[in-house]
Amino acid sequence: MTDHPLSPADRSLLDAALDGDLHATRAALAAGADIEARDAEGRTPLLRAAFADRVAVAQVLVEAGADVNAQDPQLKSPWLVTGITGSVPMMRVLLPGGPELSRRNRYGGVSVIPASERGHVAYVRAVLTETAIDVDHVNDLGWTALLEAVLLGDGGPAHREIVDILLTHGADPLLPDADGVTARAHAERRGFRTIAEALRAAEPTPRPDNGR
Repeated sequence: MTDHPLSPADRSLLDAALDGDLHATRAALAAGADIEARDAEGRTPLLRAAFADRVAVAQVLVEAGADVNAQDPQLKSPWLVTGITGSVPMMRVLLPGGPELSRRNRYGGVSVIPASERGHVAYVRAVLTETAIDVDHVNDLGWTALLEAVLLGDGGPAHREIVDILLTHGADPLLPDADGVTARAHAERRGFRTIAEALRAAEPTPRPDNGR
């Protein structure tokens, strides 16, 4: 998928980004390659580098002005891909490029949501600590990162730690899914006792009304 025919330099840049070839990347840029050239799948060099976790090449591309928010037809962008791969080094390389933290993937989610689902502990901690991403963003399925960690996780150590991290960073344990079911209710249903207890402990204590 390209808006215009690729030049030899464009093709070289796309290949070098995927391969992680720093020398070829610099050479292609010096030869006038379009830094936003698109391959047959509509992916830019930086998006290809992000998918392959070619951090050094990504840094060169970002420093050369590559768009960290450029999305392919499936709405993947270099920044959004970091939530899929869980690469903290890639996330940090992309930050100077000004990622739009509210940019949505094809499910309407932001990067912390797939990262929570996939058990990427280090990424979830880093993206919540180092950016202002919305911990309670709700995707098109009606799920937050907290809900996805419970609904699509396995209840194991990684997902338990992610639930703790999300709660520490202000995730609302009472925010329900589209059917009105909370993360704790889902955890109890799935037999995730430790997660359910953590969610229960995070729920605000009702204030007594003292008869008023």
